[in-house]
Amino acid sequence: MPDIPPSARFRTFLILGAPGSGKGTQGKVLGSIPRFHHLACGDVFRSLDTRTLLGQKFVEYSSRGELVPDDVTVQLWNANVKQRVDSHMFKPEIDFLVLDGIPRNVEQARFMEPHIEVLKVFHLSCPDRTELARRLRKRALKDNRFDDANETVIQNRFATYEAETKPILDYYAGDRIVDIDASQPPAKVLYDILAGVMTLDAWKEQEKMKI
Repeated sequence: MPDIPPSARFRTFLILGAPGSGKGTQGKVLGSIPRFHHLACGDVFRSLDTRTLLGQKFVEYSSRGELVPDDVTVQLWNANVKQRVDSHMFKPEIDFLVLDGIPRNVEQARFMEPHIEVLKVFHLSCPDRTELARRLRKRALKDNRFDDANETVIQNRFATYEAETKPILDYYAGDRIVDIDASQPPAKVLYDILAGVMTLDAWKEQEKMKI
């Protein structure tokens, strides 16, 4: 099979939702299925090589307690994806890329536009913020991150999502958005995501390939 042209964009699914909606859970499960490659924003920073120029730039901001600018975040993400392609972890000619936690805002979405072809945005919707807060507290206590169980911290995370991340839905507005009830059991959420994937021409073409 010929290599993907350098100018081609990665075929991508975004998982979007408020904190506690299950983005990471669904991303990991999808990533365990052949032909899906999952990359969370946290993975980008955890695997950062601080010996590189980009890595040093990240350290500069983080050591000052500053947010990393959107263009630098996307550069770090792009470098990570290229490493995965070079090491054959991610084969863009046959794999779909599954992203959660990035893009985090509309500006990042704009910076990523040359690199990704967003086929679907799976919006894990749960208007019941009480339920989401319960999930976040439970997860924080399970992971011994007691500060994250603080009610003020949780409400601040919701406010940041509403102000910065949720507008991404307007950026990708149209039939690419798939609203999924995140209050359902995780298996049903996964079923709904896969149902959305399987309606795509890109998926049907994939099924015809002898991989």
